[in-house]
Amino acid sequence: MLCSRNLERRIRPAGFWLYAAHLFAVVSIALSNILLGLSALSVPWAGASVGSAWRRARPLLVAVAAYLCLFFLAYAYSLDHRASAGALSEPFNFLVIPLALIFVRGETAVRRVVDGIIVMAGLSGFYGLAQYADGYDRLSHRIHATFPHYMTFSGVLLVADMLLLAQVAAGRLERGWRGAWRWAALVGINGALICTFTRNAWVGLAVAGTLLVLLRAPRWLLAYPVIAIVFVLLAPRPILHRVGSIANPHDPSNWDRLCMARSGLAMIEDHPLVGLGPNMVRHLYPQYRLPEALRKEIPHLHDSFLQLAAERGLLSLAGYVALVLVSLAAAWRLWVREGKFAGGRADLLIGAVVAVVAINVAGLFENNWGDTEVQRLVLFVLALPFCLGPAPGEGSQISDPHRD
Repeated sequence: MLCSRNLERRIRPAGFWLYAAHLFAVVSIALSNILLGLSALSVPWAGASVGSAWRRARPLLVAVAAYLCLFFLAYAYSLDHRASAGALSEPFNFLVIPLALIFVRGETAVRRVVDGIIVMAGLSGFYGLAQYADGYDRLSHRIHATFPHYMTFSGVLLVADMLLLAQVAAGRLERGWRGAWRWAALVGINGALICTFTRNAWVGLAVAGTLLVLLRAPRWLLAYPVIAIVFVLLAPRPILHRVGSIANPHDPSNWDRLCMARSGLAMIEDHPLVGLGPNMVRHLYPQYRLPEALRKEIPHLHDSFLQLAAERGLLSLAGYVALVLVSLAAAWRLWVREGKFAGGRADLLIGAVVAVVAINVAGLFENNWGDTEVQRLVLFVLALPFCLGPAPGEGSQISDPHRD
């Protein structure tokens, strides 16, 4: 019995660090996969009692189960099962949520994971800035750090940035050397986010950042014109041109996305409930492509919501929306109950809210939900309010995974 308890005390922290490391390792998805798998394998020996956590997270777990059931339903009715088979790895990603409830328990553990994500994004951001200085300074040659694509890179930066900006808004950035790394990360992440030329991430940052300002200090909106003037004066011309193209319907990229959207709506009209099947948009797009569309082939519809509805039907889209709303409602409810920005966990809770808002606003213009690296971070953020446990005074706080 004593030997068993000693084993549990060793494996529980190891399981936490394996889980946390898989999020930090999204810079290499192969390594992240291995670490996520190892953290899952450590569960039977973790000796974790998660009854209360699972009860609190029941709405989220029900939403996850519904999403996955609808995924398999869409696969069952796919127009080409062989082509859709490549998407069968997505359910593996959803281990992120139950494993978070098992290993990331309590404020201390959540803060360690969030800070690790910020450090990872900050270091990646400075690597991206080094690439920019080395000539990755145009649309045809964009920074991506160690990620396979600049869109994936910008999505990871966006999630981390909102978690960090929430810490700034909540006043949790320490002065002196203790807070220096956060300020450095703020520079690296936002500098790289600008230099990716990724407009969807910029829009997501602008909307979620404005929401954060409205919640924390609405008077700071008066500074927006000054910030805009400084940006226009200091930003490189290619970036200014890119910003100016955001609302230009005649921009070739914007026009092509509008054509994709119309094609996506036609796909949904033909297969409204369960869609074409996972991964089928790229295969069937030529059949739905408008004559005036610029590209003959596309990897996806550049819209997370349209992509889900076209490939898996409106039922799956509803399942995704429910998953997001359940988490947002839980985080918002706790944030308000704990005194908003006066609460000790305010930065984590409102950080979860603005991160989810940002990635979904960006998702209106890019299929970031389809990026495994981005999806893993988002799934952790969705689980975050349930990992924290109840508000102070509502029950005993869940213990830290490093304590027994």
